[in-house]
Amino acid sequence: MAAHRILVVEDEPMIAMMVEDFLAELEWDIVGVAGTLDQALAMAQEASIDAALLDVNIRGGLTFVVGDVLSQRNIPFVFATGYGTQEMADRFQGVPTLTKPYPRDALERALHEAMTMARDPGSRMSSDETTAPGLT
Repeated sequence: MAAHRILVVEDEPMIAMMVEDFLAELEWDIVGVAGTLDQALAMAQEASIDAALLDVNIRGGLTFVVGDVLSQRNIPFVFATGYGTQEMADRFQGVPTLTKPYPRDALERALHEAMTMARDPGSRMSSDETTAPGLT
């Protein structure tokens, strides 16, 4: 089976490296890592990807516009945030969301949920199954 192709949107280099390691262990092919909103938008519009992992806040800008592009392209995605879910736009309340920092297993569950929801929109898991608590 071919690995899934993923876009990672993350502006913190250490977190991006951790995520790249997690995704490699999970046998995902990373198409690119976008550290700015402009890079993320360009890749979301044009890259051949199966999914995306979006840091909600990139250098002070929210990635909801990237989520809109991915939604229009029917590409599943997961949000990651260090600020809690209160900043989430209402239209994305059903999107799997990870709280930073998160373990690899939580990332795997969230990606699985996003991919499953894309195939079967009625298959939403409970938020307890996919949201990893922050380890502050």
